[in-house]
Amino acid sequence: MSEPGEPTDVVEAARATGLDIPALLDRVEASVLGGPRRYTAPQVAELAGLPREQTRTLWRALGFPVVDDDSAMFTDGDVEALELVKELEARGFEDEALVAAMTRLFGQTFSRLASWQGQLLVEMLAQRPDLLESEDRVVEVIEGVAPLLQRLQDYAWRRQLVAFFARLAARTGGAVAEPLTSPLVIGFVDMSGFTALTRKATEAELRALLDLFESRATEIVGQHGGRIVKTIGDEVLFQADDPQAGALIALELVEAGEQDADLPALRAGLAYGQVVSRLGDVFGSTVNIASRLTSLARAGSVLVDRQLREALAENPGYQLKALRPESVRGFAHLHAWRLRRAER
Repeated sequence: MSEPGEPTDVVEAARATGLDIPALLDRVEASVLGGPRRYTAPQVAELAGLPREQTRTLWRALGFPVVDDDSAMFTDGDVEALELVKELEARGFEDEALVAAMTRLFGQTFSRLASWQGQLLVEMLAQRPDLLESEDRVVEVIEGVAPLLQRLQDYAWRRQLVAFFARLAARTGGAVAEPLTSPLVIGFVDMSGFTALTRKATEAELRALLDLFESRATEIVGQHGGRIVKTIGDEVLFQADDPQAGALIALELVEAGEQDADLPALRAGLAYGQVVSRLGDVFGSTVNIASRLTSLARAGSVLVDRQLREALAENPGYQLKALRPESVRGFAHLHAWRLRRAER
């Protein structure tokens, strides 16, 4: 049986009202894409004034399958997007590899965002069957909601861009260029026993759990000036400039798992050191150590590496207990310390 808000509910409700679903999808597609599909891939490249091979590379970087050159799959919106890429190149983005990397990031980021927004619309329509009375009504809803979501995305992007430059200025003392590497606290927090939960929970229950987990993580990480790098299923990867802030984030997240009956036990691994930052993601041995420490942590615990332990050693608010070195993938003897709040 489907849960409320699942796609099957919307399809069943639409069928009950006699809607022609394929025709409706064609209208929605034309509305969202800015017009009907009318151009082949070579025609789009020619209209935008870009080499066909470059447009093929960009399309693949977005994460879409290869399109037959004889198929009219593209709209005026696709031509406009390629013209924007050409304008970016004219304004200094001349490195094709950099443009392709940026395009991959757009594809990955907006694939997830679009899936979430699509699910949100599906759930809203499932709860409001009166909105499914006609094709015109559905299209009207989507045309009304889509611009609002777009404006909110633009607002969030502008705020996040300002926050990025603020963090950059704090780390570099006002230098113009971002260093290739910088010392950061990297933390992973995940839900213990999540695999077992997936076997017995419904899809709706899992969605609610993941939404709650991400919500708590977003609140706590942001409160202490950190940044969520990404979420990977039941795991959140975050960064913090300050060791004290990184420790507080991990402790408060684990405590949230203990205090909230709707969350399972959480565990965390933290490491402090040089990190390579590129296109919003983080790389390097510090990231790998934090990940390995998380896999070693027991439910309800926070493990830190040697560098973070040294950075926190003078803080009387913490207790640090050395654990036996462990051999994990990539590290023969990984030293870890369990981090706790000092007893009062």
